Amino acid sequence: MTPEALYDRLERGEPVTVLDVRNRDEFEEWHIEDEAVTTTLVPYSKFMVAEAGDTVASTAREAGLAPDEFVVVVCGRGEASDYVADLLDEAGFDAENLEDGMRGWARVYASVVVRLDAEAAVYQYHRPSSGCLAYLVVSDDEAAVVDPLRQFTDRYVADVREYGADLVAALDTHVHADHVSGVRRLADGTGATPVYPAAARERGLRADAAAEFVADGDEIRVGDVTLTAVRVPGHTSEMTAFRLGDLCLAGDSLFLDSVARPDLEAGDEGAEAMARRLHETLRSVYGEMDDDVRIAPCHYGDAASRADDGTYTARLGDLRDRLSAFSMDEDGFVDYVLSDMPPRPANYEEIIETNLGRTDVDDAEAFELELGPNNCAVSQAGES
Repeated sequence: MTPEALYDRLERGEPVTVLDVRNRDEFEEWHIEDEAVTTTLVPYSKFMVAEAGDTVASTAREAGLAPDEFVVVVCGRGEASDYVADLLDEAGFDAENLEDGMRGWARVYASVVVRLDAEAAVYQYHRPSSGCLAYLVVSDDEAAVVDPLRQFTDRYVADVREYGADLVAALDTHVHADHVSGVRRLADGTGATPVYPAAARERGLRADAAAEFVADGDEIRVGDVTLTAVRVPGHTSEMTAFRLGDLCLAGDSLFLDSVARPDLEAGDEGAEAMARRLHETLRSVYGEMDDDVRIAPCHYGDAASRADDGTYTARLGDLRDRLSAFSMDEDGFVDYVLSDMPPRPANYEEIIETNLGRTDVDDAEAFELELGPNNCAVSQAGES
């Protein structure tokens, strides 16, 4: 089964049993999750000793698998899982191997239209393997992409061409720590203007002379609409959201099920001060926005649910009701944020250096660096 076929099946809500044959530590770090997925972990080594169909069948039954259920077998690269899927087939189970394993799953990239009342079309891209979100804004014959991933730059270019537009700008809301940015690649390949938050220069971001740096209130024109920069520090010092009418492309400042972690730029020693800045952002920036503003974040987590239109977006008023972080005083918020942060994203320091333009990696290395969950939010959902 191709990763795309698995994704389509899950989108239809069809139940799938995933048999993950990696080691437990690999599984616990990162695995396929979805409401329609039931996951079973049986390390590959347990199948290596199988010599007959009844032994394989016993191992499968002990893991809770039944011959009449559809099973997708998964490993890191699709090799060990291919062996196990063949064994299960021979033992009478309905099993298919996930082509290219988790690395194949990491290449799945889908998009959905964000409906809004503006002279523009907005497309939300999501990467189910990591929860990364990006946005394409198309108005008249111009387009801009916000928080693009370098892995999928060809996809953005092809989509812009299909929509009959020219890519005029590529924007980052902040210096990402979980994936390699596609802003430079898109600018080099299309002539689009690279756009960064002004405060990123204070972090040492290197950019060519064509780059544009935006401060709070600055505007980026795309066809008949305007993206307005909104400074929202806390996750990072330069974090900048972009407003398009009642839609807020929030970057990593606010999520649908949690708030941003404050330690990826300043480390443990600076996390408290950044958490206080994030609290101020929630109070004084998002606190001034209307309830009907629609928040479109840069990531979604396992607990996030989609809106009725299939997007990972939510009304700000609903988030105020849902997330207890909005009602906390400053000290309580800081304690809450710092008390239960997940492990930092894999290879985050090297990814940050790459996104600052201080080091470079080729495409293959960039893909390997960003495998795994994004972990840019605090662990607690913080629901009221």
